[in-house]
Amino acid sequence: MSEKRIGIIMHGVTGRMGMNQHLVRSILEIRKQGGVALKDGTRVMPDPVLAGRNGAKLEQLAKAYGIARWTTDLDKALDNQADTVFFDAASTQLRPKLLKQAIAAGKHVYCEKPVATTLAEALDLYRAAKKARVKHGVVQDKLWLPGLLKLQRLRDSGFFGRILSVRGEFGYWVFEGDKQPAQRPSWNYRKRDGGGIILDMLCHWRYVLDNLFGSVKAVSCRGATHLLHRWDEAGKKYRATADDAAYASFELAGGVLAHFNSSWCVRVRRDDLLTLQVDGTRGSAVAGLRRCWTQSLEQTPKPVWNPDIPQPINFFEGWKEVPDDSAWDNAFKAQWELFLKHVAGEGPFRWGLLEGARGVQLAELGLKSWRQRKWLNVPALRA
Repeated sequence: MSEKRIGIIMHGVTGRMGMNQHLVRSILEIRKQGGVALKDGTRVMPDPVLAGRNGAKLEQLAKAYGIARWTTDLDKALDNQADTVFFDAASTQLRPKLLKQAIAAGKHVYCEKPVATTLAEALDLYRAAKKARVKHGVVQDKLWLPGLLKLQRLRDSGFFGRILSVRGEFGYWVFEGDKQPAQRPSWNYRKRDGGGIILDMLCHWRYVLDNLFGSVKAVSCRGATHLLHRWDEAGKKYRATADDAAYASFELAGGVLAHFNSSWCVRVRRDDLLTLQVDGTRGSAVAGLRRCWTQSLEQTPKPVWNPDIPQPINFFEGWKEVPDDSAWDNAFKAQWELFLKHVAGEGPFRWGLLEGARGVQLAELGLKSWRQRKWLNVPALRA
């Protein structure tokens, strides 16, 4: 059995997301399982080199996980022809420059979303990758979450009948940082640093809606900065200038209506940090990150409005949980495996920079809708 090495320059993996989801739970797990198998029996083995500005953090991370290579010299890393893939999970504002640099060096590129802060930058990246004929991908992890995979199966089986609406609730309380440490970096709440929940989450909702329920045709969005002051990592108070909540409605192809509430200022009383309810003519489903419940038309209760008596119906009864009939893998790892196969020459990969640009497009229109207080059409982006 032969092995094909793929060297990956991993930039931005000292941060929470880059370290936990991409390095530890994806690349290192793929190495631990012996690589990714191709159809001809070849095993694709990722070989990471950690890149960034803080040498002490990189060295500590490399030692902790037995990684042989790390560097603070990104130019030198990009010059190494033996490493053919560049990955970025660092700052959104710096991402276009870094990806353009990697593309110019002939690297295949894979990155976190958002790919940029503006649609113009995102499309420029796509065109640069296409011109250079390098392979490219953008993280769209929620498509591989067990809860959403179950929704996809229900849709494909015809369970819903005609889908009418989709309602999403996302978020949790992110502490301000004074009495309890914040769970998210302070740059998330500074507009000048690329922060804001609209840019962050509407990129997610774009690929979720497009892939599962129908392409997004129009958007109406209202953002808010609910908490005006927060405290940074050094304990210094600062004024929050980026939106920390978004209330967005979408018109989808086929007449489906969707609405997503996204907030870092909400206390959770639901099944998960993200829940989706899909209602159709023949049935409904509610999914979290991993679990999913259904209620068919035949199981639907018949409530009668009467506020003068205690509610006689327990609305949590009458729902059936969709069983786990597969060994669900980490969502980030599942997409990494597909991208590595694609780089090795096996199979297409349709979640590239153009898909990333579609997410940025929706976020940009969401912000514009907020400013103009109106519905906006979402033009099609063509390759």
